[in-house]
Amino acid sequence: MNTPTKFTGFALGLVALFGVALGVGALAGTGDSEPETHDAAAGEPAGDATPGGLTSSAGGYTLVLEDPVTTATRAAILRFRIEDSTGRPVTQYTPNHEKDLHLILVRRDTAGYQHLHPALGPDGTWSTPVDLTRAGDHRVFADFVTAEGQPFTLGAELRVAGQYTPRPLPAPHTTVTVNGYTVALNGTVAPGRATDVTFTVTRGGEPVPDLQPYLGAYGHLVALRTADLGYLHVHPAGHPGDGSTPAGPGVTFAVTAPGTGDYRLFFEFRHRGAVHRAEFTVPVAETAGDPAGHTPDDAQTAPEPTGHGHGH
Repeated sequence: MNTPTKFTGFALGLVALFGVALGVGALAGTGDSEPETHDAAAGEPAGDATPGGLTSSAGGYTLVLEDPVTTATRAAILRFRIEDSTGRPVTQYTPNHEKDLHLILVRRDTAGYQHLHPALGPDGTWSTPVDLTRAGDHRVFADFVTAEGQPFTLGAELRVAGQYTPRPLPAPHTTVTVNGYTVALNGTVAPGRATDVTFTVTRGGEPVPDLQPYLGAYGHLVALRTADLGYLHVHPAGHPGDGSTPAGPGVTFAVTAPGTGDYRLFFEFRHRGAVHRAEFTVPVAETAGDPAGHTPDDAQTAPEPTGHGHGH
């Protein structure tokens, strides 16, 4: 679909799971973005590779948007609640990676990714500024741990009225550059088992060995299944200050993929006080190998992005 279309609702896709070797799409830098790493699906224990966020309710909890239909604007305020099985707003959470709740907002064509940390009001209503300049159907993901220690990722639809043109899926590349940083993606991913994937950060052709801790890690990775926006958060190996984890240039993640298809990967890292986000397109198949014959020299320079602030 190349011609602008009046918003009537972006169609949900079906199937497409996460599988083999990696390619890289566009890189976006954010001066204030806040990443997070979880690999728990809604109602599933940590470490499960089942995608989360495909339903608004699970395990007696429901994500409720205050205004599920709105108009395109840059300075919007998103308000929502997590309700328990009786319909009462939840006000007590277990902090996870230094925050009580992590919010992901993305349009269904994976454009406009934002990772936000809302503020919780005394009545159980969360709120955060969001950039809704892109019209179309968006997915809102609430990633949290209950007071009892159970992790959940719930998802809800947010419709932003206005004219829009769905963006084609960015082409895969293994290396991309943004804001003076280059990130190379190395490793393969296989369905149903954990494999290592490493993001290596350089600047001006030199390795970056002094990445800064961010929410308790040197890097954070979110994977979205492009057909239905099934959601995975993945933990990096090691921890800052543990005496053995280097502060770059490479950040390694053990990824357990549920299957094959196209994914978008969002890798975030902090350096010199700023957070940058690398966005990768990952075509995956049953047989491990290099996608489409790309090599780490297939570089793409992304345009300078606009930062998305986080309320965390």
